Amino acid sequence: MNTLTNNQRAYLRKLAHDLKPVVHIGRQGVTTAIIQAIDTALTAHELIKVKYGEFKDEKAALTQQIVAATASTLVSIIGNIAIIYRPSPDDDKRHIVLPAPDHGEV
Repeated sequence: MNTLTNNQRAYLRKLAHDLKPVVHIGRQGVTTAIIQAIDTALTAHELIKVKYGEFKDEKAALTQQIVAATASTLVSIIGNIAIIYRPSPDDDKRHIVLPAPDHGEV
């Protein structure tokens, strides 16, 4: 996944504001089942929240593991919630249209 510009990240954070977390990381941590659940949720919704109930100290590293395993992009981590984005590969199923990147912004 390409990196997002600051403008695109802000846009996705705005869209995610009212979303409820669809996956909760509990005592088991990041398992294969959790990765599959996140992958399925990203396919269905493109933009999701993942809440850390456990492993709060390791959330940055675990989120990077999730992002790598699901070929997605981390939008941001706010508190114990990670916002993750992956556009649908099918243009007809794409719900979110990102703003065009500004020239010179990365």
